Amino acid sequence: MPQSKDRESNRFSARMGRYAKVGTNMGGIAAKVAGARLFGMELDNAKNAAELAAALGGLKGPLMKVAQLLSTIPDALPPEYTTELAKLQASAPPMGWAFVKRRMRAELGANWQSRFDEFGREPAAAASLGQVHRATSHDGRVLACKLQYPDMASAVEADLKQLQMLFSLHRRMSPAIDTREIAKEISARVREELDYVREAAHIAMYSEILSDADQIRIPEVMDDLSTGRLLTMGWLTGKPLLEYKEHSQEERNLLARTMFHAWWHPFSHYGVIHGDPHLGNYTVFEQESAPAGINLLDYGCIRIFPEAFVEGVVELYRGLLEEDNDRVVSAYERWGFKNLKKEIIEVLNIWARFIYGPLLSDRVRSIADGVSAAEYGRKEAFRVHSALKELGPVTVPQEFVFMDRAAIGLGGVFLHLRAELNFFEMFNEQIEGFEAATVRRRQQSVLEGAGLVGAPTAA
Repeated sequence: MPQSKDRESNRFSARMGRYAKVGTNMGGIAAKVAGARLFGMELDNAKNAAELAAALGGLKGPLMKVAQLLSTIPDALPPEYTTELAKLQASAPPMGWAFVKRRMRAELGANWQSRFDEFGREPAAAASLGQVHRATSHDGRVLACKLQYPDMASAVEADLKQLQMLFSLHRRMSPAIDTREIAKEISARVREELDYVREAAHIAMYSEILSDADQIRIPEVMDDLSTGRLLTMGWLTGKPLLEYKEHSQEERNLLARTMFHAWWHPFSHYGVIHGDPHLGNYTVFEQESAPAGINLLDYGCIRIFPEAFVEGVVELYRGLLEEDNDRVVSAYERWGFKNLKKEIIEVLNIWARFIYGPLLSDRVRSIADGVSAAEYGRKEAFRVHSALKELGPVTVPQEFVFMDRAAIGLGGVFLHLRAELNFFEMFNEQIEGFEAATVRRRQQSVLEGAGLVGAPTAA
């Protein structure tokens, strides 16, 4: 990929401007929380949460991305905050054509338009960190050009400082969860999402991992039209997943089974997950007017795990299946939970049995009966929160954050599709003959092939 001169790398002036936009509102909320504690007053979480949402609502970019991530991680913030943050839309107003031309010139040079046969003036999609334009190459291929907004590196660093303030607020509210590791994990993943060279390498890695899966399509990267802030890929034609909610049970099950494979196969065989299970990151491709498979669209938020973490996931499953408490405790410790008292283990098991529940019974079933996709996991999170308040705070290991979040998101997809499958059978196919050393060898091989050697697996 050609590298443009980097004039935007975490500029001090841009960072200071960002602080000014949000810092005053955030600081006011922090002062109110501190004052309430000093004078022994009861905090009105609902009112403070609404004020926080108002402070963030007019600000587009990475903080919006962070807010949405937080709203999907059980117990990262009080439930009133989670409810308000979930309402925020992580979509920025699109860059106008004059802005787009300047951005494209900065990435591909003054003659950038001559590199395409056509380039759409209006974005096909806009998100928190950038927008996508549809284009056509000179040989007729339809392309998706993902172009990053200006000064995003500076915005990310400024917004991550605000994230630290959010978490410090939470820690003053007698939380059940110690959020320091969660903050580290979110910060690392959001920084990675700025690096489109890395995202291109993630795509190469997934192309190798899922090369035998005809029902899953991965975009092709156009290296000569990509840089650190421009990612040009082949356009994958498809329809939104939710358009298939009323299709036949057989077709809905096909899509759910494909999603299960797209998520669990990379994890169980290579220690890699697609960490952003947002419905907009998948579309459905058809053959002969019927759904035939899934397009995987976004590779900014990929999590690479050490094989010991993957082994912990498998061991916890087997411990729950065989009701072997020693094996369960060993799995938690392998994940990095520390100082586990019997009472805390029992609380963690509430969450584990919820996550693993559909995988433990050898029968065709839905992922959860009588639960909406929006409510999936909330009741269990509340039970865990209430119990840990008496025992905590518990520090959640860094690697656990996106694993947990992605599993909940995947369950939500199955609920939307009203899938009825034998999840036990599907999961056991994925972990048959599991060996941590084999995962390590496979992972090293695909990382080398994609140019990701030295990629952090527990950073």
